Amino acid sequence: MSRSSFSRYVALGDSIIEGLCDAVPNRTGSWLGWADRLAGILDGHAHLAGRSLEFANLAVRGRRISDVVTDQVPHAVAMRPDLVSVLIGGNDLMSPTADPDALASRLETGVRALRDAGATVLLANLFDPQFAFFLKPFRGRAAVFNANIWTIARDQQATVLDVWGVREFREPAMWASDRVHLSSRGHRTLASVAAHTLGVPYAETAPIAGSDTGGIPAEHPSGEIPFRTWLRVYALPWAGRRLRHISAGDGMDPKHPVPRPVPRAVGGPH
Repeated sequence: MSRSSFSRYVALGDSIIEGLCDAVPNRTGSWLGWADRLAGILDGHAHLAGRSLEFANLAVRGRRISDVVTDQVPHAVAMRPDLVSVLIGGNDLMSPTADPDALASRLETGVRALRDAGATVLLANLFDPQFAFFLKPFRGRAAVFNANIWTIARDQQATVLDVWGVREFREPAMWASDRVHLSSRGHRTLASVAAHTLGVPYAETAPIAGSDTGGIPAEHPSGEIPFRTWLRVYALPWAGRRLRHISAGDGMDPKHPVPRPVPRAVGGPH
């Protein structure tokens, strides 16, 4: 198998990998997301070689590095994947006492376990938070954490998905109306960048039947809703959960907990 051909892919992380704000057509409240779109691309590439791909997505909104290392990594190892993607750390860094070096060290134990199990690890760094005014205070922490990501990748022979370096993510249209999660356009872009990072030569995804949202109202780009609306609908509820030490993902299970063939409708090469 070539470096870009895989048979079992498992995605780990939080809401960004779960796919929030990238609506599945005709399924209200269900999300697609860049990892699922990447699975479609990889499956299409595998089919060109007469193979197929199985995919599991263990990500759940609100999860932190400790959740990934303690819960998601062991489950992934048990599935014996040859590819695992990891994007995590944003929720951790927003804590007042966050130590980016300690967090990175904890994450490295999970990456090491995945590499010891023989998986190729696609390790994402974090978005540059300068796109949103309320996240800019965390930019320094994110930069330190991302520097550690490159070191982890070097030491553990992982592949870095350089999210910070994608200039397109500075555009408002890449972000959903909550100003935290990617829009469908943003998810498509990240899936394409991830595929190219893995060496897949043709990374266009097939259009989802009808439209990106299948009749579900499309997410407005982050700059299109009034600030007061954003504050009431998104910011204050999020702050309330943080103060109460609860998460939007409490009690939730992963949407794709076991490896299964990738539905051909969700994407892949034309």
